[in-house]
Amino acid sequence: MKKTFLIIIVIVTSFISGFAFKTIMTTHETKEMKRATSIGGIFFKCKDPKMVREWYQTHLGLNTNKYGAVFEWYQGADSTKKGFTQWSPFKETTTYFAPSTKDFMINYRVENLTELVDQLKQEGVTVTDTIETADYGKFVHIMDVEGNKIELWEPNDVEYEKMGISMGARTTK
Repeated sequence: MKKTFLIIIVIVTSFISGFAFKTIMTTHETKEMKRATSIGGIFFKCKDPKMVREWYQTHLGLNTNKYGAVFEWYQGADSTKKGFTQWSPFKETTTYFAPSTKDFMINYRVENLTELVDQLKQEGVTVTDTIETADYGKFVHIMDVEGNKIELWEPNDVEYEKMGISMGARTTK
C-alpha cells in the first residue's frame, strides 16, 4: 500500500512539475508583433473632390460627407466590435501626400503603433513624422520602398464612431 501511495505521489508531482514548467516557458515566449490588421482608408487626388463625392453618392450609393465616406464593418477577431474604413478624395493640389509624388495614399489599421514605429525604424523604414494622437486614434506616416507615403492608424473605433455621429455623418454598410 505504501508502494502504491508513493507511485501516485511521484506521478502527481511529475504532472504538476511538468505543468508548472510549461506555464513558465510559455509566458516567456515572444509573440510576433501584429503589424497591419486591415485597410483603414483609401485617399486619392482628384480635380474636384465635391463633384467626385457626389458622383459616388449618386452612382454607387456611398453615404458621403465633406471628408468622403466611411465604410462600417464588423471585426473578424471579435464580430461584436465595429471597424471603419475611410474613403477620401483630396484636391489634386494637396500636399498631404508629400513627400510622395503619387496621387494616392493608403491608410493601414495597426495595433500598438508606438511599438511598431520603433520596430520599423530598426528595420530602416523611413518614418516621415512623429506619432500624432487624436480622440479617435494615433497616426504616423512612413514611406514604402517605391516612395509611396503610407498612413498608419491605431484606431479608437468607439471615439471614431462618436465623432461621425456628432457630425451627423452616416456610414456606408
